[in-house]
Amino acid sequence: MVGRPRGVDDAAILRATADVVGRVGPAGLTLAAVAREVGLVPGTLMQRFGSKRGLLLVFAERAAERAEAEARTAPERLRRAHGSALAALTALLVESMEPMTTPETYANHLAFLCLDLSDPEFHAHALTVHRAERRAVEELLTAAVAAGELRGGTDVGPLARSVQAMAGGAGLIWALDREGTLAQRMRQEIDEVLARHTVRPVVRHVDLPADLPVDPPADLPVDPARTR
Repeated sequence: MVGRPRGVDDAAILRATADVVGRVGPAGLTLAAVAREVGLVPGTLMQRFGSKRGLLLVFAERAAERAEAEARTAPERLRRAHGSALAALTALLVESMEPMTTPETYANHLAFLCLDLSDPEFHAHALTVHRAERRAVEELLTAAVAAGELRGGTDVGPLARSVQAMAGGAGLIWALDREGTLAQRMRQEIDEVLARHTVRPVVRHVDLPADLPVDPPADLPVDPARTR
């Protein structure tokens, strides 16, 4: 586009938009602030996006597109990286919260959700993100059942809804009590939600006497055959 410096693409502008939203929220965002982030003049953004609302709508649309792409690829990618479906599920949800490193950043991104809930155009994109995440969560829960990580017969639909509700609620509570990091809180709460559905392996001590103390005395004779 005329007047737009070469080398500055839409992706860079939208990354800058995310950074500014994290610092000041959507209400405090201006085209001038985003332009400064990428070395442009506000008029260039006005020509490209039409207005602040136009920029934020493109930002929301691209987020929806990324969410749908991630829903198709992330479950398998994360399963390969983490070695289990449940570990992949935790990684998926923790990654989704990565931009929210402080309670203040969380609050500013939450303000965008208020925009999503009150404006029909923004709501359509937010709903796409929500549904895409739901599909990815359900896929990973289904894989966890198949792999024996979750109990057979677990109804993954309601459980996926509970996991998503937990993810949103964990962020709010963390932003209030500010204990640990958001990633730590997410991992803790995911474990709690899944605990009743998780298959816990039984550790069996083969060939050990039933009355053997849990912590045997140091001088208890050891049968060399048991150490092999």
